[in-house]
Amino acid sequence: MAHGESEPEVELEATLAERAYQAILKGLFERSIPVGTPLSQAELIRTLGITAQPLRDALRTLENEGLVVISARSGIRFIRADLELSRSTYQFRSLIERQGARSLAESGDAAMIAALADDHRALLGRLEQGAWGPDEEATLGSLEERLHTSLIAALRNPLIEITARRLKNYVTLVRLDWLTTRPLAIRTVNEHLQILEACVARDADAAEAALVNHFQLALQRLIRMI
Repeated sequence: MAHGESEPEVELEATLAERAYQAILKGLFERSIPVGTPLSQAELIRTLGITAQPLRDALRTLENEGLVVISARSGIRFIRADLELSRSTYQFRSLIERQGARSLAESGDAAMIAALADDHRALLGRLEQGAWGPDEEATLGSLEERLHTSLIAALRNPLIEITARRLKNYVTLVRLDWLTTRPLAIRTVNEHLQILEACVARDADAAEAALVNHFQLALQRLIRMI
């Protein structure tokens, strides 16, 4: 602890830095902060309505995570998602989650897996009957979050969980221009179900193969949108 700083002051600074960090991510994902364009600290302060020190703390964290490049000459530049970043992101996801698929198939909670599979089938039924709108898109997003969170949790490794939370920022960034349609939603749900049905059958090889196939197809779809 720095001389003269009390513990509550340090905790407050950490809280403000975390709020600044989340505000920057929100700005990136909602496009109020441009990517690939040099920005000044003053511009970010005006855009986000935060003060200088928490902003600097948050930028250091984001720089360590590789989401921003800070230069004395060119200022602050948030990275733009490109083909290489997309490939790297999905390669890393596959390395982590393929083992998660094996672990979920081998020892995951059977009731949880079955419930998640049932919820996917319920959405698939609505999609196949022609439903597609904000409710279905939100449900798909929720199911995707539950599935991939379950794959990470199945590894029971806090270090991987921390890495996965940071990786999620990259996934969101590379998918900013992702356009989900009803046919794409149907394909995605079916790919998820292949993973889950393999887990229900306790077939680790099939679960891993289905996960790898899902990421390969997702990356192919993403590349077409870049």
